Amino acid sequence: MIPLPQVSQVAQTIQLALAPVFLLAGIGAFLNVCVSRLSRIIDRARDVEKWVLSTRGKEHDRMVGEIRVLDRRMSVVNSAIFFSVASACAVCLVVILLFAGNLFNAHLGTPVAILFSLAMVLQAAAFATFIQEIRLASRIIHIRNEVLYHQVEEEEAA
Repeated sequence: MIPLPQVSQVAQTIQLALAPVFLLAGIGAFLNVCVSRLSRIIDRARDVEKWVLSTRGKEHDRMVGEIRVLDRRMSVVNSAIFFSVASACAVCLVVILLFAGNLFNAHLGTPVAILFSLAMVLQAAAFATFIQEIRLASRIIHIRNEVLYHQVEEEEAA
């Protein structure tokens, strides 16, 4: 029969697990930002999609270019979300191993360290991917010169 851990051991394990749990909260906040951006990208793509079908000439080409960038941004944000969720899963496994090591009196320091390192690498990949999405967004967020320098022609007085 497995000896039950003392309350003090459980309390100590909870203290050890507190940092990864705070990390999960941070990852959750980052996921919220990513999902919000994805939602806005999708909304914009739906609007541009309507315009692509109803425009011609230069305006049509501009809309097609924008929808291609929006499609790329969706893929990039989805990758950032994937990396963040994978990181969160690794952090959850860290917490599980901390408690399992305490409950079964097992030495799981190496797997905990490897999983925590993996979580950090995955989250770093999510941040790097997010930066890529921000750069893609900044390329299409600008005001065209014909709008910036547009001058209203004055009506001729009759």
